[in-house]
Amino acid sequence: MPPLLLPASPSLSLHSAAAAVAASSSRRARVAVASRSSSSSSSSLDESAFEAERLRLDADARASMATTAAGAQAVADPRAWKWKIRKRVWDVLEAEGVARNPRPVHHRIPNFDGAAAAADSLGRLDVFQNAQCVKVNPDSPQKQVRFLTLSGFFSFLQSQMIPTGCIPEACTSVGAAKYGRPIGLDEMIKVDLIVIGSVAVDPSTGARLGKGEGFAELEYGMLRYMGAIDDSTMVVTTVHDKQLVDDIPVEKLLIHDVPVDIICTPTQVILTNTAIPKPQGIYWEKLSPEKLGQIRILRELKRRIEQETGTILPCGPSENVPPTAQRRRRGR
Repeated sequence: MPPLLLPASPSLSLHSAAAAVAASSSRRARVAVASRSSSSSSSSLDESAFEAERLRLDADARASMATTAAGAQAVADPRAWKWKIRKRVWDVLEAEGVARNPRPVHHRIPNFDGAAAAADSLGRLDVFQNAQCVKVNPDSPQKQVRFLTLSGFFSFLQSQMIPTGCIPEACTSVGAAKYGRPIGLDEMIKVDLIVIGSVAVDPSTGARLGKGEGFAELEYGMLRYMGAIDDSTMVVTTVHDKQLVDDIPVEKLLIHDVPVDIICTPTQVILTNTAIPKPQGIYWEKLSPEKLGQIRILRELKRRIEQETGTILPCGPSENVPPTAQRRRRGR
């Protein structure tokens, strides 16, 4: 099975979406699916230039997130507690020599010493071995997870929620750009397992914190909308033991925050038995106009639902969204 990409427009057919993505100069919401039989569909991709631009935009985006984090604590933002926990974990990983490239790990899903061992622990689990389609995030510490999935006899789904014209953090995958073909929101896919990156996770509750942009939650909501996952779909994260925390207040989590069922570290596998409800879709009343304005596919999906139902979806309150690095416009 060749890789699949979720197109920027949910109404595009499979073949027209492929043409649209190939001609587009921006990266938007994408789902990449691959198997071990995948072959190159874009050998002309300049991977070195792609990587150089990715690193530059990564640095710009992280600087913006750092400014936002500092501002949230200065004005007593109700989400400031999340930034405190994130910073503590990032600091510990760097100070104790656990952090691995790309560095610094601040404002990333942090890569860590033992990431491959954590992935191997996941790879031995029945829930992984029995899966037919695995959704894996595109961050550095989950590289071995993606390798194990592609090396098996089941499909690999890599999802990237990226604002129009932007590349947040170092998550854009050359593999997805090189091997992908688009699919629509109406594509009939069934995801058996979700592997998600984390900055911090509480093993006693399954509560998880990402890097603060909210794209993983939006990806999860879109998969729910597509009918690709449900409450029974297991969510796994691979982290270092230093990323395990005990002070994420469950009562302060938002309705769209995604909990995890299983935690794999280099030394242990933890079943959280989480009682935190999983998101049921996209919570439009929580989605700010600023975040909606960043992501074209969400705007188009909103219009589509409103046209089909004849009702106007609600919109969330305004927020200070981290300005993301703008991609230079250039021809492909």
